[in-house]
Order: sequence, then C-alpha cells, then structure tokens
Amino acid sequence: MSELKLTKKKLLIRVDLNVPLSEGKISSDKRIRAILPTLKIGIENKCSIILISHMGRPKEGQFDKQYSLKPVAEYITQLIQKEVRFISEWSDGFDLIEGEIVLLENIRFSEGEKDNSENLSKKLADLCDIFVMDAFGSAHRKHASTYGVIEFSETACAGPLMGKEIDSINQIYTDSKSPIIAIVGGSKISTKLELIKSLSDFVDYLILGGGIANTILKAQGKEVGRSLYEESMLGTAKNMIEANSECQIMEISDVVVAKGINDSSMSEVKDINSVSNDDLILDIGPKTSDVYEETIKKSSTVIWNGPVGVFEIDQFSSGTEGIAQAISQCGGYSIAGGGDTVSAIEKFGLTDGISYISTGGGAFLEFICDKTLPSLEALKNHAKNLEKGP
Repeated sequence: MSELKLTKKKLLIRVDLNVPLSEGKISSDKRIRAILPTLKIGIENKCSIILISHMGRPKEGQFDKQYSLKPVAEYITQLIQKEVRFISEWSDGFDLIEGEIVLLENIRFSEGEKDNSENLSKKLADLCDIFVMDAFGSAHRKHASTYGVIEFSETACAGPLMGKEIDSINQIYTDSKSPIIAIVGGSKISTKLELIKSLSDFVDYLILGGGIANTILKAQGKEVGRSLYEESMLGTAKNMIEANSECQIMEISDVVVAKGINDSSMSEVKDINSVSNDDLILDIGPKTSDVYEETIKKSSTVIWNGPVGVFEIDQFSSGTEGIAQAISQCGGYSIAGGGDTVSAIEKFGLTDGISYISTGGGAFLEFICDKTLPSLEALKNHAKNLEKGP
C-alpha cells in the first residue's frame, strides 16, 4: 500500500473486525484499533474507503442480527470522530461520496464467500480502484473477499497491518538468537501437529500444554484420569517423544487436578505419578511451572500459542500466568498469537510485556508452518501478472 499512489482513489480494504460482542457491545476493540493506521493513510490521501469484514460464523446467505457489523460501524465512528456509513445491502451497487468511509455488512451473509465464488469476487473487485488486503487473521482462507477478489482487481496490495504481521513473524527466523523456546497449548494435538513438527525442527525447547500435554502424558503411560486427550493420536505422540531431535520437549512433573471444571471446583496439586482415574488435569503444577519459567527467562526468542491450563478459572490459571510473566521478563524477542493466548495476556495485564501480539489465530499458525498464506500467494501472482502485461 505504501508503494502506490493513493490520492483520491477508491479503496476496498479487507479488514478483520471479527470482535467479541456482548449484548451488542464490543468487549475488546484490539482488532479495530489495529486497522486505524490503515484508515489514517486512506484519509490523509483523500481516498474513498470501503471496509469489508466477516463476523463470526453465520449461515451463508442468511442475515443473522447477532453477527451484524452495524455496532462496529458505530464504534469506529466514535473512535475516529468521522462518520463511517453502514451499508447493509450493497450487491446491486451504491453511491460513494468522495472521501467517505463506509462499512459493508458481514461478508459471510453473502452467498459464495466461503466457496470463493467468481461472481462474488468480481462484484467486490468492481467496487474499487485498489483492493487492500489487511486482514492477516483471515489470510489463510481462500474466500472471495480474501483471495478471489485479488485476481479480478485492477490493483491489489498488502496493507500496513498485513506487512507488520509478516515482518514480525519472519523476525523469529531471520533475527532470532538461541536459546529459542516455543509454548504450544490447546485441546487437540491433531489440530497443531504440523505446527509442533515445524517448531521442533527450529526451536531448542518445546513446552506443550492443555489437552496436547495430556495426550503426550497418556502416550508415556501416565494416568490422566478423565482429562481431555486424543486416543487416535497416541501413536503419533509416542513417536514425537521418541524422535531423535535436538529439540527438548520439556517434561511435566506435577499438575493441578480437580473433579469438575467450574468456579467452585476444589483444586489439588499432585505429582504426575499420583493422578487418580477420576481426576481432571486442568493446569501444570508449581514445580513444573518453576522449571518452565526459568527456561523461558533465559531464552532469547519465545513463540507462544495456546494456554497450558483452563486459565479462565482462577484456580487453574497459575501455570498460564506464570508463563506470561516469564515471557514479559525474558528480555528477548517474544511473539504470541491465537485468541485464547491473547485473552490470557489481557487477563493478566501483560500486553506491554510481549514484543508482538498477532491479530491472527489460524493464520498465525499456518504462516509459522508454511512461511506463506493463500492471500499472500494471490498478491504475488497478481503482481507477476501485472509485470507480464496483457
């Protein structure tokens, strides 16, 4: 975007405004504030700006009020002190005043978005002089508004947020110093297997938490009681443990268990070899946490995706909070991504302690694994085709 002549151009900017709403009120505006520098560039260049985004996972082709972006348009208006006009029906075209900012209704209400419909892609491309892809959090999806539109746009480019995300993640590969540690939490090892494999070839230490850690423990022959784990992934987990790798998968020596998962559940610290068959493992124990924290503090590069316990409930949050505190004190370069990870960082008030917090979840993981994303590839192909000419 910074390389183009933007003055008085009509911009269609794909942004990520998939923010949490509670009774029509925005509970976290992090993603909205992340697009403000992009809006500022467009306003300073006297551009007409069309914003487009998704919200949640509504049934395609059907309006659902709980997923409407109208409250977001009102919120941005207050934030930038400039009207953002909300347009609910746009497929048949609409008038756009020079210098105006509009936000279109949730693109997932439009048929063909998820299927990358050529018809919808062309309709989107016809709205603008320049398409700007600035939704890193959706860049891993081959949808009409993140992928197909690029092919049919006269000019397409990456926005400043997209560039910042890519540069920040690339920094762990280009400028990182050892020791490098990665923390990967989550419920299922199957959904993060490629990430774990990719990181294990690159990092010195690997901490696994949540249901992923439970699967590892079960594969080691440990009792995990009624804890969440993946039976079908036990063989894969065993191979991972036994793999001849320079990466050290850090061990769990104690855990926090309970009989239920709620605010009133009584927690208990147990040695990893003392877990009962009716226990639920809901956090790492203090001895394990101490070892993890010391290793993190000595690391020069930290990659974090996923909590190590049920941090939303206070009695099961100590492990995740300890990791967050250690990262903020390590003094090296740290990057974190994923919805639950960001929620944990915000809960513990440590947003200033992380070098870079990504706006992406799935895109964050996919870019770390593959070093590219579908939207990026589409932008590269678009640029190549422009160079070739007709």
